[in-house]
Amino acid sequence: MHNFLPFAWFEGQCIPFNEAKLSIATHALHYGTAAFGGMRAIPDPNNSKSFLLFRADKHAKRLCQSARFLMTELDEDFVLKSLETFLVKNKPTQPVYIRPFVYTSDLGIAPRLHNIETNFFIYGIELGDYLSPDGVTCRISSWTRQQDNSLPLRGKISGAYITSSLAKTEAVNSGFDEALLINSQGKISEASGMNIFIVRNGELITPGVDQDILEGITRSSVIELAKRDGLNVIERPVDKTELFISEEVFLTGTAAKITPIKMIETTSMSKDMPIMNSLRKKLTKITEGLVPEYENWVKRVHIV
Repeated sequence: MHNFLPFAWFEGQCIPFNEAKLSIATHALHYGTAAFGGMRAIPDPNNSKSFLLFRADKHAKRLCQSARFLMTELDEDFVLKSLETFLVKNKPTQPVYIRPFVYTSDLGIAPRLHNIETNFFIYGIELGDYLSPDGVTCRISSWTRQQDNSLPLRGKISGAYITSSLAKTEAVNSGFDEALLINSQGKISEASGMNIFIVRNGELITPGVDQDILEGITRSSVIELAKRDGLNVIERPVDKTELFISEEVFLTGTAAKITPIKMIETTSMSKDMPIMNSLRKKLTKITEGLVPEYENWVKRVHIV
């Protein structure tokens, strides 16, 4: 069972989580006409009275961009202020995962995005490691990642996650932790909810935005850190066979953070991952607000 935070932001105010209710006729429930974000917040190791939100500005911007695919406008400052109010009201003491959500709130049966009401809520759960930091096992999914010309993949549209759900359950039911999705061109796209990186010949490689990926915020953060460390970063198509001969393979995401892949199908991957470990250590310190150079990546919220 999830440990939900006691209060949700719902219809413009913080109310008890158990009182935040939607009708069974809500449009978004039937047609997936919603968009969401995922954010991590952790206690400030240097100040017990504050919490740290990682790249809150980037998350707010992406959510507002996602809202445009629903033909609605969401203001970034409103999202950030609502998140701050939400955290202050809940006063969490453990790391939390926060889910801001914009959705069509009308009651109706016609699939549409015009002449329809939209709304916004936030809730959160206490969350430690979403995936094991020691590594996960993966299978290549039988499900194909959607194409951008069929779904707006640069937005986190809730309806699109049926494919991720099918792939994840298929993987778990066949004895693996996670699924890797191939796109319509037969190239590696991403995992069920994470981006993927490989290392070959000391170069960091990841599928580009033309490979039907979600433009992950942790992904872009890792790319920026790697470039500043002098690594050659290449965004290009990745073949399935490349995974098995890579020096390192790992996943990135808000919930997953940076997680190594220790096995793909029946092939064990290298346990020696110096590039991934270096990036993970640096990213962890940044999220904890311990690297002055990256102070602008962290939003401090005083909760007391």
